[in-house]
Order: sequence, then structure tokens, then C-alpha cells
Amino acid sequence: MAARNKARKRAFQILFEADQRGESVQTVLADWVRLSRTDDRQPPVGEFTMELVEGYAQYADRIDDLIVTYAVDWEIDRMPVVDRSILRLGAYELIWMDSTPDAVVIDEAVQLAKEFSTDDSPSFVNGLLARFKDLKPNLRREQ
Repeated sequence: MAARNKARKRAFQILFEADQRGESVQTVLADWVRLSRTDDRQPPVGEFTMELVEGYAQYADRIDDLIVTYAVDWEIDRMPVVDRSILRLGAYELIWMDSTPDAVVIDEAVQLAKEFSTDDSPSFVNGLLARFKDLKPNLRREQ
């Protein structure tokens, strides 16, 4: 598994855990970093994982607003936590990070949905992130 793929998966797991625990993503990230330094069985939390989690945290409210606005017939609280976490991570990387091609961001998010969520989730994630990709220039300006 490529390094960035692993980093995205770890970032997704941190967002998911934060949602489940009702904690901030920064708190869970700090827990993961601390655990990786004290337990040899835990993989280190890399720079790209930290960049994704901290970047998401910076735009969390805006990202949730976008999901609520464009996820037709879905309330954010009623979405599966896995899908919500994948969308949050994908939206941040797609809209605010230019280091990864848009198609790669969407494909990685769809792969996470295939691995961790329901049969319907990959198409839902793909559709919503593709919409964000199309609207990206405007979404950045509307901050």
C-alpha cells in the first residue's frame, strides 16, 4: 500500500474515531501520536496524516455546511459515520489541497468507502465529491 494511501486511511480512522467518541479531531490525533510513541505495535502517525487531519479541522464547519448543502435528501447526522468521515476528509483534500490530483482524491475516497462502508456508499461518495470537484473554484471563493 502506497504511503499516501496509508496516510489517508489513518486520517480517516482518526476522523471516524473522533466522531464516535465525540472528541475533537485534534484530541484524537494527539492520542494517536502519543500512543505511537509509547507502543511499538502502533504505527507512527506520519506528516501527511497530520496535515490531512489538521487541515480538515481548520475547515470542519465549512465542510459540514457543504455536505449538508449538496447531499440531497441526506441530513449529516443521519449519514453513516463512515461515509461522513470519508466525505469530510475527501472534501478537505479535494477543495483545499492542490498537491493531489482531484481524480486521485475521489478514487481514494471511493476505495475507503468500498473497504469500510455499505454497498451503496462508494457511489454516494463518488457523486458528492465529483460535485465538489465541479464546484471547487466557487467553493474556495465562498469561504
